[in-house]
Amino acid sequence: MPSITSSLYPQARENRLPASHPGVVKARTAFLKAAGINFILLQLLFLAVFCYAFGSLFQQTSHTHNLHIVLVDYGGGGAIGHAVRAAYASLQGPNFPSLVEHPPSDFPSTSELWDAVCQTQYSAALYVTQGASARLEAALAVQEGAIASSLYNATDVMAYIWNEAVYPQVMDASISNNIQLLSNAARVAYSTGNGTGHVRSVSGPLAVSVFAQPWKLQSINIQPTSQGSRAIYNTIVIILVLIQEFFYLGTINGLSARFKLYSRVDPYRIAVVRNINSLAYTFIGSLCVTGAIWAFRSGWAVNANQFALSWAALWLFAHANFVVLDVFTIWLSAAYVPIALVLWISLNITSILLPFPLSPAFYRVGYAFPAHAIYQVLTDIWSGGCNPQLEYALPVLFSWELAGLVFSGLGVFRRCHYATIAEERQVREFEERLDAAVALEMAKMQEAMNAARLKRGDEAKTDKEGKLRPESGSGHGVVAGRGREDEDDREAFREQLADVMERVNTRQRREQEEEGVPCSFGPSFDLPFSPRRDDETD
Repeated sequence: MPSITSSLYPQARENRLPASHPGVVKARTAFLKAAGINFILLQLLFLAVFCYAFGSLFQQTSHTHNLHIVLVDYGGGGAIGHAVRAAYASLQGPNFPSLVEHPPSDFPSTSELWDAVCQTQYSAALYVTQGASARLEAALAVQEGAIASSLYNATDVMAYIWNEAVYPQVMDASISNNIQLLSNAARVAYSTGNGTGHVRSVSGPLAVSVFAQPWKLQSINIQPTSQGSRAIYNTIVIILVLIQEFFYLGTINGLSARFKLYSRVDPYRIAVVRNINSLAYTFIGSLCVTGAIWAFRSGWAVNANQFALSWAALWLFAHANFVVLDVFTIWLSAAYVPIALVLWISLNITSILLPFPLSPAFYRVGYAFPAHAIYQVLTDIWSGGCNPQLEYALPVLFSWELAGLVFSGLGVFRRCHYATIAEERQVREFEERLDAAVALEMAKMQEAMNAARLKRGDEAKTDKEGKLRPESGSGHGVVAGRGREDEDDREAFREQLADVMERVNTRQRREQEEEGVPCSFGPSFDLPFSPRRDDETD
């Protein structure tokens, strides 16, 4: 292995300092200290993120009673209604949705129940059809062979209305499955005790079959949403949108830094171009996201109008996050930008993992995050307006958009201001280094001139006294001696110059640390496509 690495990277181990070298010891101590502190900070950060996310899901089933189902017995308190109430009494608890009964006068028809679910007044509506109890009792009392479909229809007894598009997996487990469980429990309650409405016995296989299965629960689903991709609409889709904006923001910052736009171009023009660029990018990005959702909808009943509305909503969400992330990169130190990104993603995603009734009340802070707002808007679009949360969701999105535009635009001026200061500082530092080098060279020349004057004075004095002695040795030895002296002089001058430059650099770094530049120019990434060097301005 050493021979292979040496042949591949022959200079990898050259000029290495021993582990006991003071410079290595100092660097190692500083490295271990910094690595340890960041180790602890990052562990605490992700521990907090995990705890926050898991906390929103903690004891989810014990909050199921916060989901409300309206019950209306259009049969006027018949045997089936009594069976449903008895079944709910046996199932009632923290792990079961709350059944709220209303008289038929509050909802004169099933269309009012449909509207109540559509307007999210209730998570679902369960109703018993008018005359169902009487028809069932009559069917059970009829002798064998006399039962006809016109006399009794098992599918026209009990039904429930729900909207699967609102958190599909939660609605399946907490609403649909529990209502079916309630229906099965009510069927058992009906077939035992006083639930059969004074029917003491049945005869014939047809009557027995009705007694065994008195009704078939009907599901009225406002927007069936059973495709497999529904599982990631409120998780991976939102995460990828946020990451997509962050990385393009880093690309824009990298280009701006490479072409030195902040110190050369008018800030108004920079702000306009950045917004046009970001609007175009998020416009295409939201089209791709919506297109992917539609491409894998797998028979989901959504139309072209809903596609366009979803595209527009995702565009607003994407651009709002672009400018918000840009604000983070402006006003936060570069070291804290990754932390802010992690927190921003986790807070947004946690706000849409579950409906708020199934999470602790603290997590209702998620109303303020754009991810929760966009999911409510999308759910409203996909279910044909049956999630009317737009009165707060759209203002939340536009608030983030407007605030981000204002502070992002102000941040352009901030970046231009500090970029100009940094450019002036670089020029000043270069001039200081140049002055230091010139001063050292002048001092060296002055020293040489003084030495030459002194030598000429000594030679003149020696000639006058008649004691001048010729140099001994051959001419070749004299030249060689002078060459060695010149080499020694150059080496000494380089050492002196390096010492002076190091002192200047140390002082400049100290001044920069003391002054600081309270502005971050944002994350900057290397580009897959980079402009040629001759395309850049000098």
